[in-house]
Amino acid sequence: MLQNWKSMDPVENPARMTSSHTDCHYCLQSLCGRKYALREENAYCVSCYDSLFASPCEECKQPIECDSKDLAYKGRHWHERCFKCVKCSRSLVEKPFAAKDEVLLCTECYSNEYSSKCFHCQKTIMPGSRKMEFKGSSWHESCFVCQYCRQPLGTKPLITKDNENYCVPCFEKQFAHHCYFCKKVITSGGVTYHDQPWHKECFVCAGCKTQLSGQRFISKDEYPYCVDCFSKLYAKKCAACKKPVTVLGSAKFISFEERQWHGECFNCAKCSVSLVGRGFLTQQDDVLCHECGSAS
Repeated sequence: MLQNWKSMDPVENPARMTSSHTDCHYCLQSLCGRKYALREENAYCVSCYDSLFASPCEECKQPIECDSKDLAYKGRHWHERCFKCVKCSRSLVEKPFAAKDEVLLCTECYSNEYSSKCFHCQKTIMPGSRKMEFKGSSWHESCFVCQYCRQPLGTKPLITKDNENYCVPCFEKQFAHHCYFCKKVITSGGVTYHDQPWHKECFVCAGCKTQLSGQRFISKDEYPYCVDCFSKLYAKKCAACKKPVTVLGSAKFISFEERQWHGECFNCAKCSVSLVGRGFLTQQDDVLCHECGSAS
């Protein structure tokens, strides 16, 4: 933090003596024609004033005589010649400075020794300048900008990608997935269907609009359908029981001459023996085992 000092100079050298200031208040020697100093309206010769009231210099430990400039900072005192940077020894008189662990430093030495480095430009962030902090790193305010539009991020919401920061609109424009159905940005979650991203709430059955995320579904003309809707709309009917024949899971079905049967329905029309994996004969719309077909 930049600091300020103040100067203290109590010495007086009047052209005329007043009747109340003719003698030193301490040694009672005449002050006629001599320099003197005032303290609480009492006059002291220079020697007495220095021995009684002079502050010791913080640097050289010698008294700061009343005819010297006394530079004071937070109750401590320096000769003008001693008021300097502890690192480079340059004078701090009438210059900004910083204090660290009770020692004084010029701004350049303080910055080199203690100031943060900007994560972006790697230059020192000077004392007194505004510093932005994000994820444990420090930035110049002018360096903390969106990687795409270069506008200051300040305290606005941001998203980080590959160690670069982006404002939310730019990140969504550059990197975010857009839902195949509604074309809006997918900010979290979502599902993938036919290599396309969808919002969970948009990924619904094209027939009844029930959400399909985590459910079994069947695709038709690039649109998903729940099993019930697909069966009602598109599934072929079993030649025996007339119910839809689906192909989900491990369900087996038999196809012959554009007709389909459930595995459990593919039986001889006369004796009802299963024909799955066996030879069979046809008689009009019926399928028969060899025994029943030969007997007909």
